[in-house]
Amino acid sequence: MANELNSLDIQEILSLLPHRYPMLLIDRVIDFTPGKSLHAIKNVSINEPVFTGHFPNQPIFPGVLILESMAQATGLLGFKTVENRSENELYLFAAVDNARFKQPVIPGDTMHLHVEFLKERRNIWKFAAEARVDGKIVCSAEIMCARREF
Repeated sequence: MANELNSLDIQEILSLLPHRYPMLLIDRVIDFTPGKSLHAIKNVSINEPVFTGHFPNQPIFPGVLILESMAQATGLLGFKTVENRSENELYLFAAVDNARFKQPVIPGDTMHLHVEFLKERRNIWKFAAEARVDGKIVCSAEIMCARREF
């Protein structure tokens, strides 16, 4: 069981990420360790607007949204890692390397997003990320985010 102090509910996620419906792709953070790792979930529902066109008779959650979910998880880890951050600070998706899609994600799936901090250099943060459904990896990638103040 996750430590309640190291989990985030939707209200805290909303306070950290600028994303809103339909682009907020994190429902809950199960556990995190600042500067190390974060485990979040995304519940995939048939009611999401993307399924009206991707694909009407065979709904599949788009790969770019899986990557975006993982990027949002890295942003949350970044925000929970930096002390005394500015209110005007954002983590912008800067790059994705070695992305691999292993199986489709469909309505009813719960994606478990696992991100691990690898390194930071000149406000560019690098993470290893995986999305899993039922314990199986559905996507993996290295994600870089740029820490910027606006």
